[in-house]
Amino acid sequence: MDEGKTSKSSLGQTAKERKSAFKPIGAESARLFECRESVVPWKKWGPYLSERQWGTVREDYSENGAAWEYFPHDHARSRAYRWGEDGLAGVCDDHGILCFALALWNGNDPILKERLFGLTNNEGNHGEDVKEYYFYLDSTPTHSYMKYLYKYPQRAYPYEDLVTTNQHRSRDELEYELLDTCVFDDNRYFDVFVEYAKAAPEDLLIRICVCNRGPDPALIHVLPTLWYRNTWSWHDGGPKPIVEAIDADGRAILRAQHTDPALKESVAQHYLHCEGTPQLLFTENETNNVRIFRRSDGQPYAKDGIDEYVVHGRRNAVNPDRIGTKAAAHYHLTIPGGQNSVIRLRLTTIPPTELADAFGNFDGVVQARISEADHFYDAVISPVVRADPDRYNVVRQALAGMLWGKQHYYLDANQWLDEHRAHPLRGASAQARQEVSGPIYLKLNADSGTFAVYLGPSWFLESNGVKFAKGDQIEVTGSKLQDKDMIIAREVKRGDQVLVLRNAQGIPDWSGGH
Repeated sequence: MDEGKTSKSSLGQTAKERKSAFKPIGAESARLFECRESVVPWKKWGPYLSERQWGTVREDYSENGAAWEYFPHDHARSRAYRWGEDGLAGVCDDHGILCFALALWNGNDPILKERLFGLTNNEGNHGEDVKEYYFYLDSTPTHSYMKYLYKYPQRAYPYEDLVTTNQHRSRDELEYELLDTCVFDDNRYFDVFVEYAKAAPEDLLIRICVCNRGPDPALIHVLPTLWYRNTWSWHDGGPKPIVEAIDADGRAILRAQHTDPALKESVAQHYLHCEGTPQLLFTENETNNVRIFRRSDGQPYAKDGIDEYVVHGRRNAVNPDRIGTKAAAHYHLTIPGGQNSVIRLRLTTIPPTELADAFGNFDGVVQARISEADHFYDAVISPVVRADPDRYNVVRQALAGMLWGKQHYYLDANQWLDEHRAHPLRGASAQARQEVSGPIYLKLNADSGTFAVYLGPSWFLESNGVKFAKGDQIEVTGSKLQDKDMIIAREVKRGDQVLVLRNAQGIPDWSGGH
């Protein structure tokens, strides 16, 4: 090569020149190129919704690092998360603000199935372990097509049996699995398939196919749910968003719009079209303080309002004005043995006035995305693997598992450390270690038994001039830890003296996060 000359390459090309030179091998390949060149945001929506937010370190505001006990699965349906959301077969935008997922009820479970259940590190004989059967069947890299399978028993889900039996097994014994409980005997379960197909970057077609694998007709409640991550209840929160029903000539449509200027640009106004005439239920993505902390804050609608309405028949648990920050379309299905039923929805930014028939070419678009996914993987998976259907299926589902694993992880480390009074750059780390090393507990003798009551760090009680003595008559409001005789106190009364320790979300008053 002559000195001072360079070979011709694409490095100096503009995005427009590269695009004109690019020859896609299919629709999905073209979408990937558009994403890479920031031309079209095909990855704006995806499977970014976490599968488990409860029991995580992000949500742990205990003083002893007991993340599992501080926010257990039993709290998840009733308690607002601080840093994220979770759900079943769910999707959300790339900032984790607006979320969509599935809720199910078989008429026998004690709660709605809104999220995966598993054993905590202290409950499992081999540590933490999810106790569900779910499968990532397919996904393209831009999530233009995705498919998920969840196996839902028709009998009552054995929550207590799984916890109790595993706790009594040693580390040398096998784990007690969901199949061991006989809950799937006689094939009495549902296969719930959830498919997503994008007509546009923010136009998602959602198809839910529920298959009754059992021999007899079976009832199932299917509740596709749309909600906003709670960004408004915290000390740095902004305005509350709105999910509401709109008048659209008898069509079941939800409108979701955020009122926070900081979030409006990242999350546009969306509409969820629900085929048929499901009942629309509305509540707030707020902590149920009566259930969790045994104290009312005057909020009539809470995160578990839809669960309370459907499972427990509490009609006043949902908002009759059909507005909130969490809403679900309630479908009642009775499916004959060996048969299936299909629910179709569409989550889009297109206003209903511009979308007279939301389901006109629905199945055609879904089939087109399936064909495009097949074409893409036929091009990237080797011919040797494609020649063997089993190997091809294994590779494709393995890729689907990695793509479905792209879940939103949000944490403002500076803020989290400040809320824990543990920021090393703000001179709090030494104090935080001292605080953790000096927790104050009370032994409470109540009519229902004896409990250890955790109050907080000694310095906080001393700064408030509070000292307790043996024999004091006190009233404790707080949250009992699951399967433990321990209470995390939110408020303690002694005569006319009231000591407030934590706010409605359970964040300690000494953390700076209220």
